[in-house]
Amino acid sequence: MARKLVWNKRPTTFLSAALKHISLESFINAEKVEASILSHLDQCIDNPQRFPKDKFKNNNSGEFRAFETHGFRVAYKFTNAEVRILRIRSVKQEPKEY
Repeated sequence: MARKLVWNKRPTTFLSAALKHISLESFINAEKVEASILSHLDQCIDNPQRFPKDKFKNNNSGEFRAFETHGFRVAYKFTNAEVRILRIRSVKQEPKEY
């Protein structure tokens, strides 16, 4: 059974606003950022342990992972059934533990 990709509301809203902001200066760059994030997430579906454990997650036994691309940090949690996108933040923002 293949995992499905599930988006929480907050990362969806953040990514949409960030891409809109980037597109004000360069529509092509916004497309590149979006394509890169989605490509990395596609890799998570097949191999969720591909990226390192999320260092900002307290008591992380390994199911919380994160990756960075184009100045954004994407945190996700995986199970046998799904990969859930928990948060997307700019790497320039102060990191938050959770």
